[in-house]
Amino acid sequence: MELYPAIDLRGGRCVRLLQGDYAKETVYGDDPVAQARAFAAAGAAWIHVVDLDAARDGAPVNRPVIEAIAAAVEVPVQTGGGVRSEDDAAALCRAGVARVVVGTAALEQPDLVRRMAERFPVALGLDIRGREVAVRGWRERSGRRLEEVLADFAKVAFEAVIVTQIARDGTLKGPDLEGLAATLEATDLPVIASGGVGSLDDLTALAELVAPDGRRLAGVIVGRALYEGAFTLTDALAAVADAGGSTGDSRVRSDQ
Repeated sequence: MELYPAIDLRGGRCVRLLQGDYAKETVYGDDPVAQARAFAAAGAAWIHVVDLDAARDGAPVNRPVIEAIAAAVEVPVQTGGGVRSEDDAAALCRAGVARVVVGTAALEQPDLVRRMAERFPVALGLDIRGREVAVRGWRERSGRRLEEVLADFAKVAFEAVIVTQIARDGTLKGPDLEGLAATLEATDLPVIASGGVGSLDDLTALAELVAPDGRRLAGVIVGRALYEGAFTLTDALAAVADAGGSTGDSRVRSDQ
């Protein structure tokens, strides 16, 4: 299981939202590039970047920052937020992003996203309240269950599916282990968990989560716990390794 330290961008700054609420924002720094370098220096194998402005409004105002992050580190950068066209995906790949995360577009333009997955290294990003998928920066309901969406894309060559439990995100109250176990059973895609990690014990529990067929989580995204000092990235990486969860999620395709 790979650990993805997160950099959430809003107005060019490192921030975190509580349960996806843009009115409940905490600013953690004004230099996302320096933060990315620090994560890479501490041993991160990936860095996860979210453009919150683009996720909400569709305007890629943080794209220059994303490009600067990708240029500043040697580890691959996974980026999502407001990716709603092939041009968006192409622009991020040109900016040096190794994997593009697509969320809202998958619900609203599924054929477009299928084409994107054929051309670019794409992960399916599904943000859920309970088991219902939310769209447009978590603000709107889709009326569709996670398992239903996964079934629709069963034959698409996504590199991974990232599942964020909105009710847990930014709370530090622990991940949705039961929901993640169900997700592992619902798809053959590598599953990356997001939301709720607040302790090293949470990371151990995620690393030890095993589906009936023996598969484990491919990764976990961690944000607030790192920024607020619940643990260091070094300790987090060691905890995952000690739990025997180092399955790896290093597949990166080049743009065809």
